[in-house]
Amino acid sequence: MGQSFRVEHDTMGEMRVPGHALYGAQTQRAVENFPISRLRFTRPFIRALGLIKSAAARVNGELGEIPGEVAARIASAADRVAAGEFDAEFVIDIFQTGSGTSTNMNANEVIARLASAHPNDHVNRGQSSNDVIPTAIHVAAAELVHKQLLPSLGRLHKQLAAKSVEFGDVLKIGRTHLQDAVPMRMGQEFSGYARQVELSIERIAAAAAGVHELALGGTAVGTGLNAHPKFAPAVIQILAVATGVPFRKAANHFEAQASKDAVAFLSSALKTTAVALTKIANDIRWLGSGPRCGLGELRLPAVQPGSSIMPGKVNPVIAESLLMVCAQVVGHDAAVTWSCAAGNFELNVMMPVIAYDLLESIELLANASRNFADRCIAGLEVDRERTAAFIEQSLAMGTALAVEMGYERAAELVKEAYRTGRTVREVAVEKSGLPAERLQTLLDPERQAGSAA
Repeated sequence: MGQSFRVEHDTMGEMRVPGHALYGAQTQRAVENFPISRLRFTRPFIRALGLIKSAAARVNGELGEIPGEVAARIASAADRVAAGEFDAEFVIDIFQTGSGTSTNMNANEVIARLASAHPNDHVNRGQSSNDVIPTAIHVAAAELVHKQLLPSLGRLHKQLAAKSVEFGDVLKIGRTHLQDAVPMRMGQEFSGYARQVELSIERIAAAAAGVHELALGGTAVGTGLNAHPKFAPAVIQILAVATGVPFRKAANHFEAQASKDAVAFLSSALKTTAVALTKIANDIRWLGSGPRCGLGELRLPAVQPGSSIMPGKVNPVIAESLLMVCAQVVGHDAAVTWSCAAGNFELNVMMPVIAYDLLESIELLANASRNFADRCIAGLEVDRERTAAFIEQSLAMGTALAVEMGYERAAELVKEAYRTGRTVREVAVEKSGLPAERLQTLLDPERQAGSAA
């Protein structure tokens, strides 16, 4: 049997809508107008829309803007949308009208049908797509940051900090310019990684404070036309309680709707975090490379076979997964930045793609950093014999001789060690003229590496 249809009406006339659909004519027009991609709004954004519509209905009912029984039905239906019962009804492509009006009406029509209400006069009362969509972006982003991303990064920080203590006594050779440098401790190296993640947490938290401001109440252009003066503050208070995020009314509605600077700032913090995680993941891949013919100082957890042809091969797949996420986040930031610059007069007109890329970046970083912490960092081990052997072979050991015999004379000894294949210690014993006891002190890697703290 073929698909059944029903006829729905909007201000432009009749539309044939799938018989099973909860949405109406405006949603169907958008489906037909934007056959662009397979991308649709995801759960966090739909949840935010449901929360906004539910709170709006409650407040409108209390203020007498709509009948109390209608408000109750709308709030109940919107709560079900927020809970995820009707995600399949949100069918419009991300690449749609730049204000997100189509998706706002998608929500209005679904909720209206469930509640036997009018999508514009009741569900959308006191609202415009121009203030609802930016509010939903902020609500969804703030929830994801506070409930998923920051806890995941905190978990990664804890694992890296624990490894910095566990590896605190392990001496290894440092590397600069991909070349051997002076000795250090593996724990010191990991303390640097832990600090990178700690600073990333601080940057994201600072940037997230900007999306706590909500545009709701500005309606079409920021003037608040058709919205009760008590409407937005009351709705925002409900949203703050429901999410546990300290949302507040925008200080200036014209800024809140015409620009997306707070989102650009948050996206930039996400990009910077991706840069930091790229550095960490790449270092750990290199430190575990080999395991016998590379650096091989770290032993990474073996989580799956690495090759379909080479038996026994194990690859750093968890780190590679994180690196791909970081690349995606950097790309998303470029799209978000470009889109945030597209504010023309009183409205940004690229909000759907801003929402999609921003929220996906947050979720990707949350999932990948947690996975990296649990499946890679937690199981890292160090090859103490290999790290010790590299130290003795390093020509950079000669750095400590320069203070006693001068840079040029020390360089001569280092060059001879390199030319003859001997260690700096062996050449220094023979040709430095320094007492053996003094040489032992100068070439002690423990002394060169300094404190483990």
